[in-house]
Amino acid sequence: MLGKLKNSQKLRTVASPLLIVAFLGIFAYFFATHPKLRHALAATNPWILVLVGLLYCVFILCLAWVYNATLRLCGKRLPFRENFLLTCYSTIVNFFGPLQSGPGVRAVYLRQKHGVKLREYTVASLTYYAIYAIISALFLLSASGKYWLLGLAATVCVIVGSIGIVVFAQRRLARKDGGLSLQFSPKAVGWLVLATLCQLLLVAVIFYVELHAIHLHASWRQAIAYGGAANFALFVALTPGAIGFREAFLAFSQQLHHISTSNILAANIIDRAVYVAFLGVLFLAVLALHADTKFRDRSS
Repeated sequence: MLGKLKNSQKLRTVASPLLIVAFLGIFAYFFATHPKLRHALAATNPWILVLVGLLYCVFILCLAWVYNATLRLCGKRLPFRENFLLTCYSTIVNFFGPLQSGPGVRAVYLRQKHGVKLREYTVASLTYYAIYAIISALFLLSASGKYWLLGLAATVCVIVGSIGIVVFAQRRLARKDGGLSLQFSPKAVGWLVLATLCQLLLVAVIFYVELHAIHLHASWRQAIAYGGAANFALFVALTPGAIGFREAFLAFSQQLHHISTSNILAANIIDRAVYVAFLGVLFLAVLALHADTKFRDRSS
């Protein structure tokens, strides 16, 4: 069994760079054969790129809020500075590291530094991903314009989720060392739902700005549906930043958001470029903050 697991990990490690090369080749071919795409990117207002970068600054704060709310389910809290630095580290690793390894970085750090059990943090993270998926699905559903159906689906999700939380909480024991002791209170779960909703709404705003940057006058409804489709790439991402997978999800859901393939690629080129630049600045900022901490520790 262990040998099969190692072979699977090796296969994924090899597959990831191959997929990146394949997707980049497809992008390059599409870019070379569509001059309108090049013209749209060349005409992009630089100040819009700055605005997207600033929105990503807000996004990293929102992500820190999400991770703090997730950790509250484990009955733990981190000071703002420590939580922010951990969020920055894991976000950088999640993009540049193999196979979306950011959650693993957080889990290992929290276990070693704060005694958070791996199983507890895994269950808390899965709860976050479930909320993430439900909200993203509702975003996609909103594109149909059938708001009564959206309201019905949201109500069903809330009822089923509430029943599940109550049942889980009732069966939870103040167990021995090997058991789980998660804090699935309505307040804690509600806080995580609110944080996740703010995160995904902010992502939709970023996409809305990027679509307008290529002179595509997309509506808010289109941007929300577009964001809902893009969010699902998180669950199958084998490449840094889900390169290729996000674009595929957006292409397959064109009938919902009605944005063409060329506009999808143009907007995602802008998004990737700004996000990589943002992560570079974030990395330098984290190094500066970390160096500052070491300097103060040595001085004291």
